[in-house]
Amino acid sequence: MNKIVMITGANTGIGKDTARQLALKNETQKIYLACRNRAKAEAAKKDLEEITGRKIFEIIILDVSDTDSVKKAVNHLKEPIDTIILNAGGVGGKTPRALTKDGVTTITAINLLGHVVLVNELLKSNKLKETVLFASSEAARGIKKTGMKRPELKNSSVEDFIGVFNGEYFGNDFDALQVYGVIKYGGTLWMSAMARKYPHIKFLSISPGGTRGTEGFDNLPFLQKIMFKYIGMPIFMPLMGLSHSLPKGAKRFVDSISNPSLKSGNFYASKENVLTGPIMEQSVIFQDLKNEQYQENAYTAIQSFI
Repeated sequence: MNKIVMITGANTGIGKDTARQLALKNETQKIYLACRNRAKAEAAKKDLEEITGRKIFEIIILDVSDTDSVKKAVNHLKEPIDTIILNAGGVGGKTPRALTKDGVTTITAINLLGHVVLVNELLKSNKLKETVLFASSEAARGIKKTGMKRPELKNSSVEDFIGVFNGEYFGNDFDALQVYGVIKYGGTLWMSAMARKYPHIKFLSISPGGTRGTEGFDNLPFLQKIMFKYIGMPIFMPLMGLSHSLPKGAKRFVDSISNPSLKSGNFYASKENVLTGPIMEQSVIFQDLKNEQYQENAYTAIQSFI
């Protein structure tokens, strides 16, 4: 039962709508809105209470780009949670390649490292009961129609993944959109490794698909931002099956955490060549996702920064 749920990046976009949809379910008793900005979190909380008619939202200040903030948030958590939805992420703001104090790029910190530390700390303190959902992306297996290349590391070795997470792997060719896909690939493999290490917890990697109305494109270079946010996503991509509404993207998360047919350790996303519609297990499309050695390598690499 998903009685108590935490959602990172919950003050806007998919995270906020996931909170809205969960609040409309009678089984949900409390939703922790894990956000880095208190003013924005308070505004989201007020809005959600008005929309849903329920006062079950509690704010917890948590910045996934700062591992100290993550640890502090877990220490302040009043009770164990049933489910954590690792939703926060994006292309890394205006400085995606900048290194954090932990030695990873900003884009790695917000999409992966902060969430790894969050899950580690929750498990260590016995504050996680049932499910971890990682917001992955079809970019983790490539999206040919949008030019997102399939991740093709030299060997998917520990060293390869360390280079991905600190940015060195990309040399001078650091395209934030492409790097985002490789990091989501690494995160998805990490989740699969965690499923084996913690069999009493269900680990699901779920893509929300091509979701309109998110802030993920706001910090892209100007021309890319215009193309994706104002032309591609709202006009052309829906016609090609490459984008759907914000509620549909959030519904994938809401449905997945209560779907007993989804298997721990698997990655579920759209069928090949689209970013909408029903979800399916992704190793059928990209077999590297099922490689247990690659999974262990990604796990070891990201843990090396903690």
